[in-house]
Order: sequence, then C-alpha cells, then structure tokens
Amino acid sequence: MTRKLSTAILATALIALAPSTPPPPAHSQPGAPPMPAHYAVAADPAKSPVAPKRKPPADKSNTPAPDFRIRLDTVRSGFDKKTCWVHARAAVIPGPTPNVVMTLQKLLLTGSDVFYAINEMRTDDLGTTWSEPTAHEQTLGRRDEPAGVVVAACDWTPKWHAASRTLLGIGQTVRYRNNRVMTVRNRETAYAVYDQNEHKWSPWTTLKMPDEQRFKNAGAGSVQRYDLPNGDILLPIYFKQPKDKQYSVTVLRCSFDGRILRYLLHGSEHSVPIDRGLCEPSLTRFKNRYYLTLRNDRAGYVTSSDDGLNYVEPRKWRFDDGQDLGNYNTQQHWVTHSDALFLVYTRKARGNDHVFRHRAPLFIARIDTERLCVIRDTERILVPERGARLGNFGVTPVNPRETWVTVTEWMQTKGPNPYDYRIPMKYGSDNAVFAARILWNTPNRLAPSN
Repeated sequence: MTRKLSTAILATALIALAPSTPPPPAHSQPGAPPMPAHYAVAADPAKSPVAPKRKPPADKSNTPAPDFRIRLDTVRSGFDKKTCWVHARAAVIPGPTPNVVMTLQKLLLTGSDVFYAINEMRTDDLGTTWSEPTAHEQTLGRRDEPAGVVVAACDWTPKWHAASRTLLGIGQTVRYRNNRVMTVRNRETAYAVYDQNEHKWSPWTTLKMPDEQRFKNAGAGSVQRYDLPNGDILLPIYFKQPKDKQYSVTVLRCSFDGRILRYLLHGSEHSVPIDRGLCEPSLTRFKNRYYLTLRNDRAGYVTSSDDGLNYVEPRKWRFDDGQDLGNYNTQQHWVTHSDALFLVYTRKARGNDHVFRHRAPLFIARIDTERLCVIRDTERILVPERGARLGNFGVTPVNPRETWVTVTEWMQTKGPNPYDYRIPMKYGSDNAVFAARILWNTPNRLAPSN
C-alpha cells in the first residue's frame, strides 16, 4: 500500500579467486577467513584475498561499468563467549590521510537483540593498524527510565556530514525490561556528534518527530542516509503505532547545523500487507534518481523516486531473468559508484541452509536501474560464509579508489539452540570483524577525495 503526502512541501555466484592472484599489499590485515568447501571457488581467500578482474556485461548507458577487485581484511577476531560484537559500520573523516572511525557494540548471546554501549575503533593509516574497541558508556551507553525500563542506542551508522564538517552518527533506541525487548514500546531516532580531536561522542539524543501516534515507534536503525548539497539530510525511517504489527517506511527531510538534527517534513509512506510490513530502508542517489531498498519478512523490496521524498510502489527484488533474488528478513545496502549502482545483500543459496535466515555470505551485484533488478551475471561473494550470520553491515566510500563494507560475524544461530555459539564456530567463525575492500579500477567520482 502507498500513501502519498504533500507534507509541507542479485544462480549462486562464484568468485573465481585464481591461484595466480598476487599477494595482498603490505597493509592487508592477516587472518582472512577460508572459504567453506560448499562454495565452489578456485582458491582459498586466506591465501588470495584479492579477487581478479571480471568482465561485466554491457551497460545500456554507454558508460562502461566499473570493474573492481575484492580484498578481505580481518580487523579483529575473538569474543568472550558471553557477548559478541555486532553492527560494525564505519565513516571517513576527510584529511591528507583520512581517519576512519568504525562503531560497533556488544550483543548479549543469551538474549534477543540485547545491546550494550556503542564502541569505536579507529584507523589513521587506512587500515594498516586499528585501535582496540573503546566503549562510550557515558555518552552512547544505556540509560535507566522509570518502572525498571532500560533504553539503549543501537543499529548505529556514522557518516561524515560535509556541509557542517561533522561526523554524525544516527541509529535508533530500543527499550528493555529485565533485559528483554519490550513488545509494546516507544522507539526514536537517536543521534550523536563526534569530536574528532578528543575522540569522544556527544551524549545521544533523539530526533523530535510530529506528535502523532504513528510516530511513537519510529526510528532510523541500520539505514543509509543521503546528504543534500545544502546540508539537509534525507533520512529514511520505519514507523508504526506501538501496538501495531506492520511497519511503514518514509523518507524524512531534516536540517542539521552540526549539532541539532531537526525534522522538516517527510514524503510518501509505503508498506506491504505481509507480516511486519517494510523496515530498515536504505537510500542512495544515482544519476539524478533516488533508490530505496527495503526489508520485509519474506522478500527484499525496492523503489525509486525523482525527488527523494515521493516514491513509486515498492516491488520485490528480482534477478534480471525474473527469478526472485532470495533475500528475506534481512537488510540490504547500496554501493554507489559514479558509473554504476550496486547492491550488497544476503540470500538463499546453495550450501547456506545452516545459517540463520541465510544471512551469509554477503553478495554484491550491479543493478539495472531501468528495470530495478539485480544483474545475475555480475554477482560475486564479497564476504564468505563461515557459519555465522553477516546480515548487519555497513558501506563506506573511503576514497575514489576504495569502498569498504564492514561487518561482524554474529555468533548466534538457528533454533532450537539459537544461543549456542559453538554451532557457528564449527564452520570457522570467531566473531571476526571484517573490512571487505572494493578496489575500483575506475575512480569513484562520488567518493571523498580527501
């Protein structure tokens, strides 16, 4: 269903990792994971973490599609068996040598979506070295509310805001009672600003929304936003009344002055009458059109817009041959190059039935933006599967030659023993934090040049 407002105003892909692939550059992190045997590949990415060139199909726009190699870095690995790291997403602070700040937080292994304070890791040498995680308990930690309620900020995505020269992190709140997510609860968009000199975050606060019941449970968790040239932010959210089951999505237009995020208006509202509706929207702009990718319990959806606010009816993600993509109940995110648009996603594939909701491996494929479908022949494995889910990840354009996809191995599994971390460990996972580097052969003119 679509409600339009006038409110003031990707067959399983095989990465042919050839044995002749050159060794990784000196700044590659050690410990890239081995590819499971049930994925047919030509070499072990632990020995050859750079994927070779691959000729893409013809592009109707007459602009050659950008080719790329993939190099998988292991930023860190290991966990305490009580919690594991999740939600690794990074942002670049421009400079002669850009700084990369990656946020992540701990998850209680014996709970469901029980999160703790947001941490950060930093690299000042483009990933040669990383700091250890630093917890921001005082500013990005949990808070007590009346009646035994505890609220936390989660699903965090940092991104540089060029107009204000500020690193702005945006996520959402979650409320617990006895360390269980409350079924009926309010939810807000949470945000904070980073002090790059002090390496500190401001205390998280929430975005003030219109005082309407349908926005009492509304947040921007795990989304990709789009910043306009004037500094305004197009921020996708999902929302519902607290007692309702189905979510809708919309895109907010917000102002941001380097300190306060303010709601200005929002665009068309969309849902589907299937299970929990639509959620976790991610937004990008490519060649003067906006694209929104959406999560639903049974399938991923996509829609597009001329103005970034008002969207056509969402449709299911499919391959260009008409077959369902196979993504379901999991977020997807955009990789936007100046010459082509790509989607990163998980899906049902040969050999991954043991993974919770088929959330591994991570795939990347190019999008046919005219037909709004995934070009099957371009699909590649970006991060291999080692038993753990990889569904919560982030995308960071680092410079014109590199885009990073950051993700952790989430150490919970399928029922009947979802909290038994030993099950994913049997396949090789150990809560690794990965940075999959997409190394462009053609510079991405949309990325920061620093």
